[in-house]
Amino acid sequence: MQEMFLGGSETSSTSIEWALAELIRNPETMMKAKKEISSVVGSNKKFEESDIDKLSYLQAVIKETLRLHPPLPFLIPRRATQDTNFMGYLIPKNTQVFVNVWAIGRDEQYWEEPLVFKPERFLGSKIDYKGQHFEFLPFGAGRRICPGLPLGQRVMHFMLGSLLHEFDWELEFSANPNTIDMTEVIGSVMRKREPLKVVPKKCLV
Repeated sequence: MQEMFLGGSETSSTSIEWALAELIRNPETMMKAKKEISSVVGSNKKFEESDIDKLSYLQAVIKETLRLHPPLPFLIPRRATQDTNFMGYLIPKNTQVFVNVWAIGRDEQYWEEPLVFKPERFLGSKIDYKGQHFEFLPFGAGRRICPGLPLGQRVMHFMLGSLLHEFDWELEFSANPNTIDMTEVIGSVMRKREPLKVVPKKCLV
């Protein structure tokens, strides 16, 4: 239970910060996400968890955020239980193996314009982060997939959806969105070097 809670909380808040930063840097994408939420939820209701499944574009925004900014750039290390030959590489027994999901998510062999934040790439796509598509593994795969995945995915969608539904977001002092520092710092999770500082304004409509 502790692993599930920790795995689904800190990583979620960090991912939401990345998502909000990317949306502010891409106003058209922000507008599309807010328009979808407004059409599904309405202006006089609170965002609810039951709304998530109806919001395909919001889901795509979360996926694209996890592709570019996976919470853990390296999955929890694996260890080879026997000598293994994988794609021409000899991996001796007891070798510790790190999977670099950050690099996989930016590999132009699998992603068109890999450095561009483009949620549309996931619309109509069956690619998901539940461990079945090896080009997109922000939570790992198999028996050692992140135990916080079920909690984390609900929290991320609910929190980001609520923030977009209730508020409009602007940078301090009307700064240029392109000046947002998107430098990544690797720690227990991959955070922004400079925390995002934005001003919320209550949506009037």
